[in-house]
Amino acid sequence: MDPVRFPHEVFKYFPMKTKNKIFSNISTVVLIVFVAAMLFSPDFKGVVMRGLMNVGLFQPKVPESQNIESSADFATNVPEEDVSFKNGYDEVIELADLKGKVVFINFWATWCPPCIAEMPTIQTLYSEFKDNKDVVFMMVDVDNKREKSQDFMDKKNFDLPVYTPASSIPTSYMGGAIPTTLVLNKNGKVVFKHEGMGDFSNLEFQSFIKELLAG
Repeated sequence: MDPVRFPHEVFKYFPMKTKNKIFSNISTVVLIVFVAAMLFSPDFKGVVMRGLMNVGLFQPKVPESQNIESSADFATNVPEEDVSFKNGYDEVIELADLKGKVVFINFWATWCPPCIAEMPTIQTLYSEFKDNKDVVFMMVDVDNKREKSQDFMDKKNFDLPVYTPASSIPTSYMGGAIPTTLVLNKNGKVVFKHEGMGDFSNLEFQSFIKELLAG
């Protein structure tokens, strides 16, 4: 009995025209599956976007030391006491009460592929500073569905603190695009704003947070 031939051995008995047609059909199927996954699976799309970040794209631009205080004048007229969030214990936290701390705020949703893509980088940043009582992280679910967002975190093995809005959010903080990330300095002033996904695990961003802590 002849041995069973593997596909690459079988292909050599086909005419070149047939081979090209087979590979063309395979490529078409793979492309259709890829496009469908990109359209209907936020997790898959997030993985693809994360790959782009891994090659150095989507690096958030942090202000230079001498420009930190003037980098976000768009938010200086927003009274912090008018902005508040609710944590997992149903406690309402006002930004005004967080003065003296550096505050990292990320507006996101579970269905948002760019949010999913950048989440591991935020987890890395959080792991670096979570034991520092002068840094506060707020992952704000814009859908106001805390249980669903917490389930997402648990499934992904993230320990990022989930919040929901407890007041209206000023358009200078979030204009409708997610993810949107803010950093407030110890005076409660927004000194960093980034719309779209970003790699927050890089050393430059960590140095930025440390500089704000020293200020």
